Amino acid sequence: MDECRPILNTGLRGFKVATSRISDVNGDIGKIVYRGYLVQDLAENASFEEVVYLLLFEKLPSQEELAGFKERLAVESRIPAALVAALKTRPADALPMDILQAGVAMLAHHDPDVRQHTPEATTRMGLRLIARIPAILAAWDRIRNGQEPLDPAAGLGHAASFLYMLQGREPEAEVARFMDVALTLHAEHTFNASTFAAREVASTRAHMYAAVAAAVGSLSGELHGGANVRVMQMLQKIGSIDAVAAYVHQELEAGRLIFGLGHAVYKVDDPRAMILAPMARTMGQRVGQPQWYEISRALERSGKEIFKKKKGIDIFTNVDFFSASLYYTMGIPLDFFTPVFAIARIAGWVAHVIEEQFAGAAEKPVLYRPESQYVGDYCGPDTCEYVALDKR
Repeated sequence: MDECRPILNTGLRGFKVATSRISDVNGDIGKIVYRGYLVQDLAENASFEEVVYLLLFEKLPSQEELAGFKERLAVESRIPAALVAALKTRPADALPMDILQAGVAMLAHHDPDVRQHTPEATTRMGLRLIARIPAILAAWDRIRNGQEPLDPAAGLGHAASFLYMLQGREPEAEVARFMDVALTLHAEHTFNASTFAAREVASTRAHMYAAVAAAVGSLSGELHGGANVRVMQMLQKIGSIDAVAAYVHQELEAGRLIFGLGHAVYKVDDPRAMILAPMARTMGQRVGQPQWYEISRALERSGKEIFKKKKGIDIFTNVDFFSASLYYTMGIPLDFFTPVFAIARIAGWVAHVIEEQFAGAAEKPVLYRPESQYVGDYCGPDTCEYVALDKR
């Protein structure tokens, strides 16, 4: 093999593969915008439903438009009885993200628009998915714990309704607002791994459910949506502030990651983490578990200091760092952290599928078809000669 041949394992970092009007991330200065709006302004002022409307329809809704949109989501939020019956046949230890991926695919069987390839039909499919993913996940958690699923609660917002279906009680207003903000912060993030997976599948003109099922599969990996689970497991393993510095030294010496620190895009602290941090502190105080936030802050300080001293580099917190303790103190099961991410990111996935198939169709090739550089010179510069089976 020619050892001078360059290896092109770039992970597509730094390559721009399409144009988009949906969002932008400037990792050098920690700036995120959805359709031109700073994510900090949306998190502080808008509801998740407003953000979904913005991502799908390119503008913030009026009061009348928002009321109609909320009603539409509420009408679509119940999942088919056949899907509930199917969930009851699944092993109780099945991974929630696998359940969600299967549930998304099964929803396609019940959608009258699945054979239509129009912007209107694709948007309707997307709205049904946005409305129903929380119900699928909440139903699964209750089923695996021997309980009957709950219907969505009338009059509750999207975030509050999910918590009600999951926990069987209406959340307090502050808790519901924290969940709403968390969903807004996770709703969209340009061409991340799961969004690119959705767009790649959508580029073949597959329907919305196929594209979103692919995105769910991508999100299930611990290097993408699963990182917040690893953050919480890390906090539990550390156990106390006194053990933080030794833990960081130990992990760096072993060449392991400190989950929640570092990001492929950001050269400063992730602005979403800065919004989540005070909510994580407040929730910890509410439920008498302030230690998780306190350990997180100590880990942040120690991690940054030791990385700088040992490796000469600056490292920054990402969105997973504080969402972990926030979700944990909300009473969300550990293996549901990534599914909650999906409840939010479905908004971005749907917007990107619509853009890929319709809004940007004239600006790019029909489908994504990258190339690779072959380095498998097993028989030298020429092809191998086939040897009959009895002579090998």
